[in-house]
Amino acid sequence: MRNRRIGKTLLLFVLAVAFSLPARAQTADALFNTIRQKLTLVNDYVADVRMKVDVSFMRVPLLTGKLYFKAPDKLKLERNGGISIMPRKSISMTLGNLIPSGKATVIDAGSEVIDGHPARIIQVVPQEETDIVLTKIWVDVARGLALRTETTTRENGTVRMDLEFAKYASLALPDRVVFVLDIKDYKLPKGVTMDYDDGTQEMMARAKKLKMKKGRIEIRYLNYAVNKGFSDTIFKDGK
Repeated sequence: MRNRRIGKTLLLFVLAVAFSLPARAQTADALFNTIRQKLTLVNDYVADVRMKVDVSFMRVPLLTGKLYFKAPDKLKLERNGGISIMPRKSISMTLGNLIPSGKATVIDAGSEVIDGHPARIIQVVPQEETDIVLTKIWVDVARGLALRTETTTRENGTVRMDLEFAKYASLALPDRVVFVLDIKDYKLPKGVTMDYDDGTQEMMARAKKLKMKKGRIEIRYLNYAVNKGFSDTIFKDGK
């Protein structure tokens, strides 16, 4: 009787292991699809923001204003005291621009705890020609949110993005985002650099000599107005 119980337990264990292996392989794809699906929930938003730019060779005051977004990739910061258009090919301040949008190979890369939240790590390799070479995503499985991404691009080096969520977590909209990027490669937003320092290029050259390779941009979202709709004219110069 005891041997039969042991045999039954072993059988259940073997079956559990057998089924868990393909399930775990599918989980990486499922997690990635969850992240991408949540990105479709927001068509547009307007947010009051505070932005802090921390780059060794620049003197940039705290920026405050409104950030306008419209899917898939239109973005504009309207600063208090001025207007700044965020160029499309500069820093991508949305999650959607930092993960592959087409077909991709998704690989399970382990787990880690991010700010107290257990996270699964997945690596995403685009199958199509794109500026993104590889993206690592730390996924909060319980909430289906990306807590961190690390994206390697062909033209702009590597960008790390740390995200914190609270009130708008159900829409995958963060309360705080911190970018860490390769300054030596990245095209910083015109509105963040040239408006404050006409000697930016010279200072960037000096920074390279001094091996100042990293920059940090922190954005705090004070509130959102989500999916209210607004005209594309907001993204035109001088508007």
